[in-house]
Amino acid sequence: MAQSGVQLDRETFSCSICLELLNDPVSLACGHNYCMDCIKNHWDGEGQKHVYSCPQCRQFFAPRPVLLKNTMLADLVEELKKTGLQAASSPADHCYAGPEDVACDVCTGRKLKALKSCLVCVASYCEKHLQPHYESPTFKKHKLVEPSEKLQENLCSRHDEVMKIFCRTDQQSICILCSMDEHKGHDTVSAAAERTERQRELEGSRLNIQQRIQDGEKDVKVLQHKVEAINGSADKAVEHSEKTFAELIRLIQKRGSDVKQQLRAKQETEVSRVRDLQEKLEQEIAELKRRDAELKTLAQHEDHNQFLQDYRSLPALSESTSSINIRPLRYFEDVTAAVSEAREKLQDVLRETWTNISLTETQVDVLLPQPEPKTRADFLRYSRDITLDPNTANIELLLSEGNRKATNMGQQQSYPSHPDRFTGFSQVLSKESLTGRWYWEVEWSGKEVGVAVAYKNISKAGWESVFGQNDKSWALYCSTESLTFWFNRVQTPVSGPRSSRIGVYLDHSAGVLSFYSVSGTMTLLHRVQTTFTQPLHAGVWLWSNGDTAEFCKLK
Repeated sequence: MAQSGVQLDRETFSCSICLELLNDPVSLACGHNYCMDCIKNHWDGEGQKHVYSCPQCRQFFAPRPVLLKNTMLADLVEELKKTGLQAASSPADHCYAGPEDVACDVCTGRKLKALKSCLVCVASYCEKHLQPHYESPTFKKHKLVEPSEKLQENLCSRHDEVMKIFCRTDQQSICILCSMDEHKGHDTVSAAAERTERQRELEGSRLNIQQRIQDGEKDVKVLQHKVEAINGSADKAVEHSEKTFAELIRLIQKRGSDVKQQLRAKQETEVSRVRDLQEKLEQEIAELKRRDAELKTLAQHEDHNQFLQDYRSLPALSESTSSINIRPLRYFEDVTAAVSEAREKLQDVLRETWTNISLTETQVDVLLPQPEPKTRADFLRYSRDITLDPNTANIELLLSEGNRKATNMGQQQSYPSHPDRFTGFSQVLSKESLTGRWYWEVEWSGKEVGVAVAYKNISKAGWESVFGQNDKSWALYCSTESLTFWFNRVQTPVSGPRSSRIGVYLDHSAGVLSFYSVSGTMTLLHRVQTTFTQPLHAGVWLWSNGDTAEFCKLK
């Protein structure tokens, strides 16, 4: 309680300008007290307008009052100093304005931090000098804002008046005198009214921005999930490929080991057989040498009778084994040729599979879907060579031009049996697996030709194998009389210019399949919007003998 009383006494006898104990105190007619030097300095700053006011209550004086020292206050202050209250810490000790702070416009000497700025007074006040705005009715309608260093920008540079009006014609803030002068007749409103209007626009902009932020955050989550899905799919594909190739390597190594064992076993057998023959021949040679020696001795015998008797007793010669034919190296040459053939077939399979993998596109069309091509030049950006797979060709089709052209020959061709071959109708699929974006053109001739896309696992026999007669293929049938589109046994008549060249555009991820008539210009014949669940293969169907379809080289 005693400390509170001391603080109250100190504040009572402090100057509201410097916030220190009064030094040479003077009293104004309004009753407020100041240090003589503080109020003089304050009025010296106001002297340009020849208007002098009390810093606390803003009461105006004219002319400038003559200041006389208030001796009673001076004695009281001296008494306070003697009691040791001067040692009490000043409330301003920790509130001085720094370089980055807004300083109080009333404080003299070292200024305190401003607590608020007044838009009417166009001045900033510390906590002490702000009190009249809270206590005096004179300041009740003044607009207090957070401390600002830009208060002077609220003053008209021409009339030195507060700008409370906004000119919509010139889009600038003006004062009341401006509205009666150079802005006379313009569309003007109060600054508050213009602020309210712009505030509504601002709120609308903020709502729009916030909505876009929310949409963007949702899209970011979608993309993040897409990244996770891509990473997961790639990891599984890598794991599967590593496992598959490891199995292939183990299988090749096992087959290599088997072949090696078979070769060594055959080598041992053949060597053993050759050595047996060699031993027999050596024995035969030794026997022949002995016989030759006996015959030589007999030939030298001088007794004729004894010669004849010994000659008749000679044993007959055994049959010769020198005519036995052995060819072990021929067997090993056959094995070498078989292994080389297996190597070439494996290389072809791996090369074809790698080509399909390389041509496969992975596209992420989530937020920024690409527009469909408009001109033929745009379409040609997505063109790639397409070749036909002989393993899928019906036996009446002849493939030529590097497997790009199919002709219905009306008679069987010499194709080997294959599970992917169409057996019921004259159809063929491409080798290439189509994902991503593709464009190709088919030049056809004859009575009727079908241009199609289909899944690899489409049926290869029976009516279910015909392009468009199932849910695994889409086909445009072209004849000299009509154009029709088929899917899942549903026929759709197609109108448009007939042409011997059909363009096909596929955007697999977007589920778009379009057929075009290509002549001097491109004309859309039919467009499909669906969801493709597997990679597709291009295909053609040839109705009768002599019909042809060729996948054109576009690059």
